[in-house]
Amino acid sequence: MNVIGSYNYALVALSVLIAMVASYAALDLAARVTAATGWTRAVWLLGGAGAMGTGIWSMHYIGMLAFVLPIPMAYHWPTVLLSLGAAILASVIALYVVSRQKMGAAQAVAGSVLMGAGIASMHYIGMAAMRFPAITRFNSFLVVLSVMLAVLISLAALWIAFHFRHEKTGIGWQKVAGAVVMGAAIPVMHYTGMAAATFTPSGMPADLSDAVSISTLGTAGIAAVTFMVLGLALLTSSADRRFAERKLQRSEAYLEEAQRLSHTGSFGWRPSTGEILWSDETFRIFQYDRATRPTVELILQRIHPEDAGLVRQITEGASRDGKDFDYECRLAMADGSIKHVHVVAHVVRGGSGGLEFVGALTDITGRKHAEEALRQAQADLAHVSRVTTMGELTASLAHEVNQPITAAVTDANACLRWLTRDVPDVAEARAAATRIVKDAMRAADIVSRIRMLFNKSTPPREWVDLNEVIREMVVLLRGEATRYFIAIRTELAAEPPLVLADRVQLQQVMMNLMMNGTDAMKDVDGTRELAITSQPGKEDCLVSVSDTGVGLPAQTDQIFNAFFTTKPHGTGMGLSISRSIVESHGGRLWAGSNSPRGASFYFTLPAKAPV
Repeated sequence: MNVIGSYNYALVALSVLIAMVASYAALDLAARVTAATGWTRAVWLLGGAGAMGTGIWSMHYIGMLAFVLPIPMAYHWPTVLLSLGAAILASVIALYVVSRQKMGAAQAVAGSVLMGAGIASMHYIGMAAMRFPAITRFNSFLVVLSVMLAVLISLAALWIAFHFRHEKTGIGWQKVAGAVVMGAAIPVMHYTGMAAATFTPSGMPADLSDAVSISTLGTAGIAAVTFMVLGLALLTSSADRRFAERKLQRSEAYLEEAQRLSHTGSFGWRPSTGEILWSDETFRIFQYDRATRPTVELILQRIHPEDAGLVRQITEGASRDGKDFDYECRLAMADGSIKHVHVVAHVVRGGSGGLEFVGALTDITGRKHAEEALRQAQADLAHVSRVTTMGELTASLAHEVNQPITAAVTDANACLRWLTRDVPDVAEARAAATRIVKDAMRAADIVSRIRMLFNKSTPPREWVDLNEVIREMVVLLRGEATRYFIAIRTELAAEPPLVLADRVQLQQVMMNLMMNGTDAMKDVDGTRELAITSQPGKEDCLVSVSDTGVGLPAQTDQIFNAFFTTKPHGTGMGLSISRSIVESHGGRLWAGSNSPRGASFYFTLPAKAPV
């Protein structure tokens, strides 16, 4: 005949209450484990599992003590401790699973099986700790049902804990509701397991070694210690949360100040819902009120009309293809001013597969203005350099222009003599007049080249014959070279090397290099020769200007720096501007020493193959 027991419903209610409090602690601790990193995460995982496991174990034993049998009852305390270990292990598994960044179906099922097995083990190990003069038998169906309930309840508990782990503000009524559901469900497994057991009296006395009986005071002590442990865990979690929130607030304040100082705002965008989040600095950049709800259309209203089409195309393509984007555009502000912004965004995919863009918006108006001022590249300095160099060449230019003028005067006098003879020689006069025309055209060409060198405007780039530019500069500088007994030798490519360039700027480069070579040879003894070559390549053309002068200075690495010069009256801008011009054309300019003396300057330019 079975021993019939009854329940103390006050203890039953107490066990359910402990289950709910333990469930709330589990949800709260899951959030701390999720937020922690490194060794702090391990501490929260183990400490949280200890508190949570203690709560589950306490619910189990209060539930067992609520079952009253009409026979004396004691508990084998080593086995009781073993059941506590099973509860803590189940809690470790639970907190580890819910603190992961993602919890897919496979992870949830595996975690619930392990957690359910741990809870079931705790229950039946706990029942094995009972010491009383009776034989315990179990209903196989109810045992299996209790284990299945443990797994299913664990699955529900993991889902609730995972989705409520980021609850931060106040008590969190959603978290309380989840704790109530979990706290009500967990005892179901326990009382199903209790219902699976039947007790038959035994004539054999119970083995009471290492066994203790639990009095009403002991039961109250277990409950009190459990609430103390759970309360301490919740208090520690709350303190850590407040500390983390203050730290986060400081971090956000620093970030906001850094964004304000760098004029960089952040944003988030979910194309599927149209939701857009802006930082304070982003609102400031767009000059919208903080209470304004940002939308794509609101953004496009601020985009400059000339850039709106491109921005719309980029945003629509990004939302459609799910790709990062990076662009610059202008904003037309309400006060009529124009801002330049740089926008960059990275796409992230949520757990549900939805797209979300996280990006930054930088106000680069100041940088654009600085670049424009710098270009204005440098253009003023280039103009000054040309004018300064031309001042040094006045005597040479006068000589070059004087030659065709003198020839024209001579031919004009000859023409008059042929026409004033008793029998005018028309053929000779015609030939003299033809030479006058050629001399005048030559003078006009020289003047035209001089005007181009003085012209500040930059004409569009065109296909230019480098050999022709070199010949022009040779003609222009021949007078200066002759004055100092300098021979100019050219070795030019047979096929005209064509480059897409600004003709005036190439003339300036050649003039600077040839004048530097001429200046370097004015005071040297021995041979004075300026050699100029052009050599075509597969993809570019190489031009060299070599002299037999004093050579490069000791500070060779500085000769292309602005304002560096070895000339008493030099500006230090010639080589710097020449390198800028060459590099702006996609080429390279460098220098080397000659043997036994002198220096060579080389530059390359992308060339077009002759047709």
